[in-house]
Amino acid sequence: MENGKILVVEDQDAMRESLVIAFRDEGYHVEGAASGEDAIQKLDNHNIYDLVVTDLKMKKVDGLEVLKAVKTANPSTEVVLITAYGTISTAVQAIRDGAYDYVTKPFRHQEILKVAKKAIEKKSLKDRVRYLEGEVRDKYKFEGIVGNSNAMLEVLKVTSHVCRTESTVLVTGESGTGKELIARAIHYNSLRKDGPFVVINCGALPENLQESELFGHVKGAFTGAIKDKMGLFQQAQKGTILLDEIGETSPSTQVKLLRFLQDGEIRPVGGNRAVYVEARIVAATNENLEKAVESGKFRKDLFYRINVIRIHLPSLRERREDIPLLVEYFLEKILEKLKKGKRAFSKESIRALANYSWPGNIRELQNVIERTVTLSKNEIINADELPLPIEEFAALHSDPMDNQKRKSFIVTTLAEQEKNAIIEALNKYGGNQTKVSQVLGISTTTLWRKIKKYRIKPQHEISDKIDK
Repeated sequence: MENGKILVVEDQDAMRESLVIAFRDEGYHVEGAASGEDAIQKLDNHNIYDLVVTDLKMKKVDGLEVLKAVKTANPSTEVVLITAYGTISTAVQAIRDGAYDYVTKPFRHQEILKVAKKAIEKKSLKDRVRYLEGEVRDKYKFEGIVGNSNAMLEVLKVTSHVCRTESTVLVTGESGTGKELIARAIHYNSLRKDGPFVVINCGALPENLQESELFGHVKGAFTGAIKDKMGLFQQAQKGTILLDEIGETSPSTQVKLLRFLQDGEIRPVGGNRAVYVEARIVAATNENLEKAVESGKFRKDLFYRINVIRIHLPSLRERREDIPLLVEYFLEKILEKLKKGKRAFSKESIRALANYSWPGNIRELQNVIERTVTLSKNEIINADELPLPIEEFAALHSDPMDNQKRKSFIVTTLAEQEKNAIIEALNKYGGNQTKVSQVLGISTTTLWRKIKKYRIKPQHEISDKIDK
């Protein structure tokens, strides 16, 4: 069974053949390229690969040029670089330019096989998500709703079904999670899309003005009512009205909303004649309406009327794997708005953003991105430029992405670099620990302890190492 298609680009025959055999033994379909020029020619011939593994330092056309050619030919193809310690900084820059990861020489076959497996899994996941999003978004055009997480894909799925109905919808979720975006998607992809979409934040209206704003009033209904006024419900005729923060409506307003949902009729304040309105209600709240019903703040019968179909939007804390996509989305929009040149967030800054708790959810993330881009003068934005609370940066030492199998952040740790440095030195000096300890600047006792800690095997047992 073939697990994926890999191109190995290496100008040293022995290493290239060794890698081709190793990948082929794992069930991959593998091709080799003896130079960067050869690799680019294969890409120009419209060959599609899941993964390209390329040496960074090659004659004429190096790994960076191969990376650029790969991303031009097929942006979803992942690239893993093979590099020596002296060019790690270049490899890190390559990751910022779109490479998946890098491995340092010398390495074991198992090390690069593990990285390759994760890279191909990531591409497969991205391809699947792109397909699912294409099915939903191309059909329903849910503009501004960004996310690859299972939670958001489920939201999109339910929303797509709701668009085809006339049912009343209740959208719940914390402030800043995008409830209005969902309401807009429902309206603009429904049969009412040619009608008006009217939004009202009920929590922003004083109780004595709620009825007048929603249902209108007649001249003389109260002091200051010098002429008839059409309410928002009538403005939403043949369309959709979003009642944001519906839990903040007054008891008298709730009675009138209930009547509309039962009979489709409203009565302007001070009027004695009912007006029929054909409008769909989408209600939204960040409040627990069940508790509001229990406390008597919200009518039980109205709750049952609006809670026909519920769509719950997860907080950003519950969908952290969407943060890199959201950052990319907002960055593109903000750069266009501010007329700024190319900007990118470093791996560390992305991790800091992923670790932050985001009490303000997506709205807060958007504001942080805009503020950071506005104030930063650097092309690569580092973590210390983010306007986040100082204590949040302690989270940089842990990666929550690992807990949810988020494979976008594969980082070579300091321990791994130390281990690889010891192995490289042992190989170079034939296992002479005294010489190795001198070169590394540590005592022989410390070296022995680290060999034991990292379970480094004797030279004759690590003959599968690839050296160049």
